[in-house]
This record gives sequence, structure tokens and C-alpha cells, in this order.
Amino acid sequence: MSSQNSVVEEIREQQKKAFATMTPKEKLAYFWDYYKIHTIVAIAVIVFVVSFINSYRSSKPTAFYAVLLNADTYDDNAAAANAWNEGFMEYAGIDPEAYQVNIDTSIGISSGTGDQYEVASRQKMMAMMHAGDIHAIVADTETFEGYARLEYFYDLNTAFTEEELAPYADLLYYTDGAAFDVETGDTLGELEAAQEAVYNQTLDHSDPSDMEKPVAVGIRIPQTGNKLGDSGYYDYISERDYTFQGYPSEVVIGIPVSVEDPKMTLQFLNYLFEDMP
Repeated sequence: MSSQNSVVEEIREQQKKAFATMTPKEKLAYFWDYYKIHTIVAIAVIVFVVSFINSYRSSKPTAFYAVLLNADTYDDNAAAANAWNEGFMEYAGIDPEAYQVNIDTSIGISSGTGDQYEVASRQKMMAMMHAGDIHAIVADTETFEGYARLEYFYDLNTAFTEEELAPYADLLYYTDGAAFDVETGDTLGELEAAQEAVYNQTLDHSDPSDMEKPVAVGIRIPQTGNKLGDSGYYDYISERDYTFQGYPSEVVIGIPVSVEDPKMTLQFLNYLFEDMP
């Protein structure tokens, strides 16, 4: 054992003498040759630890999550949602050290089957909605009505008092509950025929008198006079004269029935209209 130790010590002494006579460039090359594996492993460990710590620190519970479907994001309005995150936390008294708020403008869904990204977006939406993780959905009339007919949204008249809804009494969005029980058939042709009938229907979603079973499932958000309307996210609706069921398309917000406390969404709506004329 002692002979082995002396050999090791002798090698170390020779390495020290050689290292002392090297130029800085030679020392770097020597170090890399002998310790590159150790260095790579050490760097990987440091990166992993830092990444884990940052992830742990940022993975706070979500107090409020809103999805702005088909929002048109561009340079002029891209920062609006981030500003709302902080603004709403302060407005609602949410502790930023303990919770986070997320206004998601990244999801786009069309009436067709879509590409792989859109399919993934739909799956993400469905999973989060069933888990109760989405507190509010904002969309154009056509997209919103598609979810409304699947009974995904609260009846606002049962979720809130008349006093709570009073500021938005003239902005309520209605869907006809009679459509919930309509048989669409099982074949693809029957489903397509039923969908076409919906599109060809003339229906004013602001007027419950034309409906057999009106259900207030959303609130229409004007394109001026509030933070969302003024942000420009949905300007394309009016700019391109979009219509649905015989009337101009609008922006609507609804609350998924899987949400345990719909009051937070009403508070978010109040925030959007805060300090507006």
C-alpha cells in the first residue's frame, strides 16, 4: 500500500512541476484534457439546480387564469395582458408572493378541425376546463356560442345576484337553452347538417325575447370603454365585418361551470371596466 502511495505522490509532484512551467494557454489545455468530464458534470449539476430553484420559485398556485381565444396579438398590444396580470392582482388584493395570475392570449381555435397545434390547444383547453383551472373564457361570438351550446358556461343569473349583475344588465349574452336538447344525429352527415342549421339561424344573442329558453351565459364586451376593448386584441372582428347568425360578431366573456368560485371572474370583469367612462 505504501509503495502505491509513494508512486501516486511522485506522479503528483511531477504534474505540479510540469504545470508550473506551462504557459496560460498550455495550462488551460492541460486542465481541459484531464478535467473536462468533471467540468461538464459540474456545470450540468449547477444548471439543473438553478433551473429547479427558479421553477420552484415561479410555480406558485394560480389565483386566476383567463383565456382570450383567437386574440390578435401584435407589437402594439402584446404587453397588455402582462400588465393586466399585475394590475388585477393589485385590484383583487391577490398576494403576488403566494399566487400568480395568467391572462393567456396564445390559444387560437377555428371552427374547422385545424392543424396539430390547434388540436393540442383544444385538448389543453378541455383538460384545464374539466379540472376547473380556467376561470374565464373570452372569445368571438361564433367560438363562444360553440362552447355555450355544449353547456360549458354558468347561467349568470344563478351564479350572481341581480345587484352584482346590474352594471352589465344591458350587456348580457343569451343562448337558447332549447338547443341543448336538440338531437343532432350520430352520423357525420347529420352532425354537419345540424351545424349548418345553427349557422343559418338568425338570432340576436342580446335579446332573450326571441328565444324559447334564454340562458344568460356571458357578458358582451364593447370594443371601446374598457381595458379589453381598448387593447385591440379583437379589433379584427369589426375591421373585417364578421357576422354570426345574422348579426355583427362581438366579444363575449363566460365562466366555465367547473370553476368553484365564479366571483373572481366577475371581479376581473369589474377590473376591465375600472375607471372607464
